[in-house]
Formats: sequence, structure tokens, C-alpha cells
Amino acid sequence: MSSENKMGTMPEGRLIVTMSFPIMLSMLVQALYNIVDSAFVARISEDALTAVSLAFPVQLLMIAVATGAGVGVNALLSRRLGQHRQAEADAVAVNGVFLSVCCWLVFAVLGLAFGRAFIAAFTDAAAVIDMGTSYVTVVTVASCGVFLLFVAERLMQATGNTVYHMVTQLIGAVLNCVLDPLLIFGLAGFPALGTTGAALATVLSQIIAMAIGFFINVRFNHDVHLHIRAFRPDGGILLEIVRIGLPAAVQQSLLSVLTVGLNRILMPFSQTAVSFYGVYYKLQNFLFMPVYGLNNALIPMVGYNFGAKQRRRIERITRYALCLAAGIMAAGTVLFEALPVPLLRLFDASDAMLALGVPGIRTIALSFCFAGASVILCGCMQGLGRGGASLWVALVRQLVVVLPAAALLAQHSLAAVWLAFPLAEGCGLVLAVLLHRRVTRRLLAPLP
Repeated sequence: MSSENKMGTMPEGRLIVTMSFPIMLSMLVQALYNIVDSAFVARISEDALTAVSLAFPVQLLMIAVATGAGVGVNALLSRRLGQHRQAEADAVAVNGVFLSVCCWLVFAVLGLAFGRAFIAAFTDAAAVIDMGTSYVTVVTVASCGVFLLFVAERLMQATGNTVYHMVTQLIGAVLNCVLDPLLIFGLAGFPALGTTGAALATVLSQIIAMAIGFFINVRFNHDVHLHIRAFRPDGGILLEIVRIGLPAAVQQSLLSVLTVGLNRILMPFSQTAVSFYGVYYKLQNFLFMPVYGLNNALIPMVGYNFGAKQRRRIERITRYALCLAAGIMAAGTVLFEALPVPLLRLFDASDAMLALGVPGIRTIALSFCFAGASVILCGCMQGLGRGGASLWVALVRQLVVVLPAAALLAQHSLAAVWLAFPLAEGCGLVLAVLLHRRVTRRLLAPLP
């Protein structure tokens, strides 16, 4: 690098805003096109919305694996840049691309082999099974877009070029919003493909955004160099990426496990309950994505300054991130408590869905502020290379507490099930605070 990276020199408050805002905005738009996707599908039928909701855990699992690879590349690459080890940083980038290609091939095979069996495990309705199978097949076979887009964006984040990351996200989001009605309903001469059209709109927008992302990295990102032709896989680098990223992948995949588990708990109540949870999750993503974007910006900032042994910068950056996350989540809590009916009406909600969904949304919203603080503390630990600690927090938030509690509360009533969320997030925050203190005492206290 010709000069010091801004992650090591820019004032902390300005750094967290300039790096996180483009990612937050782009992820907010990404969540918006997920909402648009489901809103269009809901206008086909409730069966179609249920099919997409049942297929959603597969997408979450792919995003989890892509996130893990991205976190590993992000943390390791930013640390190498902080240590001014350019050749090793370049090697991390290319090995990250190779790992993402391998992940795509695995999911393509699994989607073709087991897609129908997965959907059929939740329902006997033939129409739902057919639509769900088609959706799963398309999004897995063409998942090269999601895996390679993630790694392209993490190369930008790790080098501080978050504006480029925003550009690729915005392009993908706009394309998806344009293609959705064309391919779902058959407008402007396109065939009406229903849920299959929704899946095609998603993967085509991801593939185009991925291609643009790599072009930007090759052409404009001068902090890292992708030498593909002379590439040979480096087992040591791949293992280090996996070591750092695996906890994040497992942590993110817990969302898929949580969704599958809750679908099993909710289906005995009604298909409408399953559809509502799918709708709620898309709405929640719209709120959580800015916090995840803040977290994605935090990881390379912490990693870079840890490599540069800048203890005070890490502490101040984390404190600013916690304040921003608290503000976002507090605003989201007010929104969800005040406007549950208009939010559900975006998805053409029936009276039955409103009856169970309004109290559900208001109960779950009580957990938002707890969740935001946990995400930021976990991001700091990931940036320090201690992804295992953040995994323990995720296990408590999204598996160990919430599913058993939901199963027990389901014996009382459907309305009681939603109490499992604030209970789990409260326990997760307590654990996150304790583990964050332990990690920072071990790693940051010895630094000057």
C-alpha cells in the first residue's frame, strides 16, 4: 500500500460512520427487496407464500456459509493489511474466491438431490411442495451469485472501500425489484413463472451484481490484487479462513435451524401461522440489516487495529457501534409496536393472519434492543479472531433457549410462543457482555 489505510488513521467516530453507512444502506435495500419479493409472491396465493417461507431456510443456510467464508476473509485480510503484509493479503483474497466456488458446487448438488424431500418434510399439500421444490432448485443450482458476491463485497469491506460495496448491493436490489413482477406475473412479454420466476429474479440479480463486484475489485480496489491465473490453493490460508469464519457460519446457520424448528412448532396451529412467521422474518430483516451492516464494518476495523496494536481505537470504535445499534433498534421497536397492521398489510395479510400476527409482532419487538447489543459485541470478538465466543452467544440466542421455550409455550397457546424471543435475547445479551469482557481482557489489556 502506498499510504496508511484510513482504518488506522481516521478519527474513530468519523470512521465508523463513513465505513458503516454505505454497508448499512446497501443491506437495508437488500432487506427491502426481500420484502418486495415476498409481497409479490403473496399476491399469487397463500400457498405460494407458504412455499417460499418453507424454502427460506435453505437460502438462510447458503447465506450462512457465504457469511462464514466472508467473515474469515474479511478478518484475516484486514489483519494482514494492518501488518503491512501485502503478498499474504493477496493470497487470502484469492483463496477466499476459491473457497466460495467450492461452496457453490456443494449446494448445487444438494439442492438437486434433496430439494423436494426437504419441502415435503413440512407439508402434504401438493401445490406447496411443487412450488417450494422449484424455488429451492433454482436458488441452489444458481447460487454462484450469492457465494461469489459475498466474497467480492468482503474484499471491499476489508480494504475500507465500503462505497463500492454499496454500489453492488444497490444494483442487485434494483434488478431484483424490476425482474420480480416481470418473471412472476409475465409482464412485458415475459412468461408468467410464479414462484419459479421469483427465484430466477433473485439469482439473476445476484449473478449480475457479483460480476460487477469483481470488476470493481480488479479495476478500482488497489489495496488487494486478485492473481487468478497463477493461483494454487493454499491449505494453511484456507484452514485459517475456515477457522475464523466457521463460528460465524454456524452462528448464521442457526437462523436456518431456528426457522425450521419454528415451522415445525407452528404448523400444528395453522398454515397461516407459518406464513406469518415468514412475513415477520422479512420485516425483521429490514430492521436488523442495518445493524448487520454496522457489524460487517466493525469486523475489519477491529481486525486492522488489532493487527496494528491500537487498543484505544478498538475500544472507541466498539463503543460508537454500540450506541448506533441501540438507536436503530430503539426506533425499530417503536415502529413495530405502533404499526403492526400496516406492516402486515404489505403482504396482503388476511384477517386470520392479522389476528395472530399483531400480538406476535408486538411481543417479539421487545427483544430488539437486546439483540442489537449482542450483534455488535459479537462483531468485536470476531474482529479479534475469537469467533468461537460469538458462536456461544448465537447458540443461546437462536437455539438453546428460544426453541425449547417456544415448544413449551406452544402447549399453552400460539400467543405465548412469541415470548420465547425476548427471553432468549435477554439471556444472549448477558452472555455476550461476559464473554466480551473476557476476550478483551486477554487480547487488548496487554497492548500499549
